[in-house]
Amino acid sequence: MASLWQPKNWSERLAELEAQTGDLKEAPLRRDVRSLGKLLGDVLREQVGEELFQLVETLRLSAIERRDADAKGDTARANSNLQQTILSIHSLDEKQAYQLARAFAFYFELINLAETNHRKRRRVAHELNPSTIPQRGSLRGTLRRMKQVGYTAEQAYDLLGKLCVTPVFTAHPTEVARRLVMFKQRRISYILWRLDRIPTAPERLEALERELMAEITALWQTNDVRTERPSVRDEIRIGLDYYEASLFATLPRLYGEISGALAAEYNLKPAPADLPIVVDYGSWIGGDRDGNPYVTPDVTREAITMASNLLLKHYGARLQNLFEQLGASTQQAPVSKELLKLMAGYVKHFHGTEHEGLEKRFAHEPVRLLVICIMIRLGASPRSSVPFSGLPALPRYASADEFQHDLCVLRSSLMENRGSRLAELLLDPLLLEVRTYGLHLHTLDIRQHARVHAAAVAELGDVQRVSEGALPKQISAQTLELIETVRAVAEIKRKSPRAIRQYVISGATEKEDLLRVIWLARMGGVTVEGREGDPGLKPVPLFESIEDLRNAPRICRDVWTSEAYKPLLESWNFEQEIMLGYSDSNKDGGMITSTWEIYKAHRALHDVARECGVKLRLFHGRGGTVGRGGGPTHRAIYAQPFDGFNGQFRITEQGEVMNWKYSDVVLAERNLELMLAASLDALARPDAKAQCDACLTGLLTPEWEEALNELSDTSYGFYRSSIVEDPEVFTYFEQATPVVELEHAKIGSRPARRSGKRNFADLRAIPWVFGWMQSRHLVPAWFGVGYALENFAGKGPEALALLQQMMREFPLFIDMIRNVEMALVKSDFGIARMYAGLVKDEGLRERVWSKLLAEFERTKKMVLAVTGQTELLATNPVLARSVRLRNPYVDPMSLIQVELMRRKRDEGETDDLNRAITATINGISAGLRNTG
Repeated sequence: MASLWQPKNWSERLAELEAQTGDLKEAPLRRDVRSLGKLLGDVLREQVGEELFQLVETLRLSAIERRDADAKGDTARANSNLQQTILSIHSLDEKQAYQLARAFAFYFELINLAETNHRKRRRVAHELNPSTIPQRGSLRGTLRRMKQVGYTAEQAYDLLGKLCVTPVFTAHPTEVARRLVMFKQRRISYILWRLDRIPTAPERLEALERELMAEITALWQTNDVRTERPSVRDEIRIGLDYYEASLFATLPRLYGEISGALAAEYNLKPAPADLPIVVDYGSWIGGDRDGNPYVTPDVTREAITMASNLLLKHYGARLQNLFEQLGASTQQAPVSKELLKLMAGYVKHFHGTEHEGLEKRFAHEPVRLLVICIMIRLGASPRSSVPFSGLPALPRYASADEFQHDLCVLRSSLMENRGSRLAELLLDPLLLEVRTYGLHLHTLDIRQHARVHAAAVAELGDVQRVSEGALPKQISAQTLELIETVRAVAEIKRKSPRAIRQYVISGATEKEDLLRVIWLARMGGVTVEGREGDPGLKPVPLFESIEDLRNAPRICRDVWTSEAYKPLLESWNFEQEIMLGYSDSNKDGGMITSTWEIYKAHRALHDVARECGVKLRLFHGRGGTVGRGGGPTHRAIYAQPFDGFNGQFRITEQGEVMNWKYSDVVLAERNLELMLAASLDALARPDAKAQCDACLTGLLTPEWEEALNELSDTSYGFYRSSIVEDPEVFTYFEQATPVVELEHAKIGSRPARRSGKRNFADLRAIPWVFGWMQSRHLVPAWFGVGYALENFAGKGPEALALLQQMMREFPLFIDMIRNVEMALVKSDFGIARMYAGLVKDEGLRERVWSKLLAEFERTKKMVLAVTGQTELLATNPVLARSVRLRNPYVDPMSLIQVELMRRKRDEGETDDLNRAITATINGISAGLRNTG
């Protein structure tokens, strides 16, 4: 039987790849989706039987029919269909419910892989078409626009040198995918990529399809639901997996892309290894102990060791390749005097030992002998067809600079002696890596809450007053743990000074929060000041609530003008990092106020930094969902305040987002290029330089600022009174969403609450968003937006016209409204009503439900009015189609989840019930492409 991927002829397949618009462009995605669905159906029949497969089909078709009736305004038919579906689900036992949820979840996992493969496919198509105009989201597109408005090659290169983008990987407490499952998904993705090759023999296509079928079968037979909560060590390993999966291979390609863009647009031809470093990496996994008792000092030590070991293993492989490839003999090509001098220093260690034979063995191959010495200094052992009888002991590299020096000597020798191709192909990628990763791979941030530091300083202050005749109180376990943490940091930095550079202070509210961290670090033996070879340890205040964002500029001015702090700033080259929290500010003040207050804090912090002579770098604590600062990367970066960006920023990359952006080399390269292109765009502001009218310059007019202040004030008051200050909403939230079930899902090491209290203040922002997302309400992403827009537009036609102008011209407003629009589309109040039925108090249920529904409808109406559209996502047909196709598959899982939650609350929990609910959490997350 012919493969599902067998074309009628290969010219048709090539035409699909080359298509730039229309149905032909999307044909490969439709084929992948259709074929994967067919294979999954075959696997289901084989693994769980025809009956379950037919039940899947019945629920799927029923959901499609309900959606169709809704779209046509046939409410009666839609409701009748929904009730029939609910009755069918009510009759399921837990095992059937679990299998059904898995089946739908698997469909989404496969669809997600197909969509990801299509993103890669379209990137290839773009590269193949020489007539394609580079887009602003690409480096070439941004450089071209800069050239058009008058930036010279020198100016463009200078601006590029100011960029530094730092993704910081975090362990997302609602990341649902198991590590083993992610490995299997990557294999399926690889097979899909191989099926795209043109041409491929029919026999090979059939073999690939069988391989794909086997992988889907293996995935089905693998537990997708964890039986126990992952340890922090498990989360560290998951984070490190992305380096081997994509990031190591991505780095040289990214710099090749940068070099190519400069050559194409400005005729500049720097070697990739000579380009400024514009990307590095950070991590919180193993360092973030805020509210996570499982992140101990030993875990932090292990995180550093695991990262270093992975990197040294990678360097060893790179150097082994050099050893095998660089067989240059001095009888064929000379080497530089500098290389010979370097080797002479190493050979001294051989004299008078049993290793003297090593020098003779490589008498005419000093390049290979140097590579051996470099490997030994890294702790690696070179492999040879003739095994080494032993290797000399050479001192380990004390710093990455020493390692880089030896590689540069080798590179210079090759360049001087007709080996430039070898240097560029084999050595330059390694040099780029050493300049980026050092010997530590990524920086590990330490994070703890300000109140923990305050308590520790108070306790330890009592100890210091012993000389006054008072006996100290017993030191608490919390403070002892903190002391051990800073001692561990001191120990780590003595061995690897660059591995830990930032100490993030959650809940920062005052100047003293920074000073306490410095005091505690010094007590633990940490050298806080920067010095040669050691950047020191910088306190990074995290401003999270609306009030804290408003106070942030004043607090930072107090710190930066402090006589005690100025010497530290000088030792850090006057560099300071500040973190802005998107999740908690949204939970605290709603979408508009969070967006606007972060923008104002961002702008004001840069103003204060300029006043104080501080080089400010902002760290954006963004999540994957709209309610936690998520959204398209390029749009968000470009929406930063005009003159409030210096080219450098750090940004959290969390759980599901990491998997979506970094699971593959092509995707990782594209994501990093997007961030770099947006950063260059935001730094250069070519539209402003061109003095465009009605262009996306980023300039904020006084009229727009006044409007946003009014929108924020209106929205904030409504959100606080309607959500935060209404205790009925929190009761509704706990009963109408699966936030309580998150604890049983075992999908993160960190608890959902900072303590055992069950109230709004104690609940973390992530489970707050998680619960609303799973139950299809998505309240944090839009509540208060409609009310504020309606009130503002109600002042008259001129007010609405102003909002529409901002929607055309002001990047921040555009980004916010588009993100709200996407959340409205993912919301489904027909399904959410089923969740509302879980609320026991009927009066409370109806009061909260009616309030949420009214604001949802109001927000939808006002978003359409402001955008001038007749339907949501009218300007984004690709996303609209994706959501439309997904909904009929998400709906059954939501209805199954509601039924299982109802049983749990009525009859009590069982392991089977919790397992089935977790399967629905997985499936809904995959279907909506968001968790929390």
